[in-house]
Amino acid sequence: MPRSGVLNLSTLSKLPLKQPDHQPDLPAQVNPPARHPVLEVSGFSLKFSRAAHVPNLVEDVSFSVNAGETLCIVGESGCGKSVTSLAMMGLLPSPPANIVAGKAMFDGRDLLKLSERELADIRGNRMSMIFQEPMTSLNPAFTVGHQIAECVQRHRGLSGAAARKEALDLLRLVRIPAPETRLDAYPHELSGGMRQRVMIAMALANRPQLVIADEPTTALDVTIQAQVLLLVRSLQAETGTAMVLITHDLGVVAEVADYVAVMYAGRIVEYGSVDEIFDDPQHPYTIGLMGAIPSVGKREGALATIRGSVPSPEHMPEGCRFAPRCPFVEQRCIDAVPPDKQLDGTHRVACWVAPVEHALSGAVA
Repeated sequence: MPRSGVLNLSTLSKLPLKQPDHQPDLPAQVNPPARHPVLEVSGFSLKFSRAAHVPNLVEDVSFSVNAGETLCIVGESGCGKSVTSLAMMGLLPSPPANIVAGKAMFDGRDLLKLSERELADIRGNRMSMIFQEPMTSLNPAFTVGHQIAECVQRHRGLSGAAARKEALDLLRLVRIPAPETRLDAYPHELSGGMRQRVMIAMALANRPQLVIADEPTTALDVTIQAQVLLLVRSLQAETGTAMVLITHDLGVVAEVADYVAVMYAGRIVEYGSVDEIFDDPQHPYTIGLMGAIPSVGKREGALATIRGSVPSPEHMPEGCRFAPRCPFVEQRCIDAVPPDKQLDGTHRVACWVAPVEHALSGAVA
């Protein structure tokens, strides 16, 4: 299946980008290029209740991301992508959030068992997050320079003057025009693209091992979106940082991902390399998402749609959570949760009827 995304970074990468006059004095330690898991999540389950009868909002989620690689978690709104990422960062209030099971190993430590003080030492330092909407993430009462400098001071103990200089160099690094002027600007004085670049500067200020980006380009137009993604990818290549990118845009996934986890109703229904997922999607939900990608050229017929909507947390199906919307549904899909089936390479799918070629051939027969 061709990757017909809505943007193309290869064209944008040929455009001249002004390089910063001076690279910021980031910590001397650079993440090693060796491929090893930076974050390894296994059997993670979460719900917003203590009651036993309430189903888990996120159920048995497992994935890992290696140094220098990008894992994209994709799915429509309400699938549990952002909740999972916020749980990894320790940003969900408890109560009501209730982590039922699982581990999230980061640098030999389980993030789900760390105290708030221990998490505060990691967040913004060795692990950072780029939020979906920078206007609500940046503090409107402080300049962007102050907010970047605060992040550097908190974790690296620099003086005020040194931290301000570092903030200026970071604005240059993320290609913000006239950084000397923007340093003293408030968030509302910047465009959406520049605010998102400020968020990227804050996320990369202490050269983290892991960056979680929660739909960082959703509010941007397609040109700025491509520029921001190109910037993130080039900085990632320079630092060896691992990235978990959360998105619902398969065009973005096709351009930046190394591995893809397709999430539906709190479960990962398909996982594999970007080539495995795009060339041979096996879960009916993944196939439905692929069919809904708009193409640039002439298209025969209407875009494919997936009937229905994501189930509410109070009414999760007992078996496969996609069963009420699935065109291949069988009785076993309704009765029992499908196990993961290992396909070729890293490709795995949680579907009773996979490989779908068998289901299609049976329907034709």
